[in-house]
Amino acid sequence: MRFEKAPTVAYLCLMPMLIALGMWQLGRSEEKKLFLEQQQQGLLAAGTLTLTAAIDKDVDGLKYKKVQGVGRYDMAHQFLLDNQINGGKPGYFILTPFVLEGGAKAVLVNRGWLPAYPDRSVLPGITINRQQTAITGRINSFPSVGIKLAGAQIPTEGWPSVIQVVDAGILANKLAYPVFSFQVELDKDQAEGYKREWQTTKIMQPEQHTAYAVQWFALAFTLTILFIGYCFKKNDQ
Repeated sequence: MRFEKAPTVAYLCLMPMLIALGMWQLGRSEEKKLFLEQQQQGLLAAGTLTLTAAIDKDVDGLKYKKVQGVGRYDMAHQFLLDNQINGGKPGYFILTPFVLEGGAKAVLVNRGWLPAYPDRSVLPGITINRQQTAITGRINSFPSVGIKLAGAQIPTEGWPSVIQVVDAGILANKLAYPVFSFQVELDKDQAEGYKREWQTTKIMQPEQHTAYAVQWFALAFTLTILFIGYCFKKNDQ
């Protein structure tokens, strides 16, 4: 069988790419399976985790777990997470540091959503009536953004401080005390909160990634058949 240079080069370039895309989709399928297992474990975990400074797991190992904690709200130092849309309206998530009993560490408690004023220089009132209290909620990662602009994680001067993207390390520096790398979404029945409609992250299912992988492998197979057929046809001429 004689192979022409141009079709052969094209085939050899396309085949590895199609195979790689198929393998990537299979890898993504396994990642999503693991994520969904962790999510389900968090949702079904028995009991309530007591939040203490000794907890050192990252958010992936704690996500969606129900937690409780005793301490005090740092009402003088709160953050407004900007560009949060609810019901088609722009607003803020109110992130308030909750210093755990003993004062060794704090967690940022998401107390819910408030609408933004048309004049963005005017910030919503976010007072707290009970500074010392016990809270319950669930652990979650901080809200993410599609495109992260340079400097978006830098909080504004003064208090309350407006932020576009949460970087727990940067906020800890501003607060001058350590904070966990995750947030606690305050339960709806808890006082000192605003509009709370906590959602579970919706992702593409593993089966969809597997289906895409099959499509890429099918394209690779089809390309091979066409290439071989083309070569036989040229040899017969």
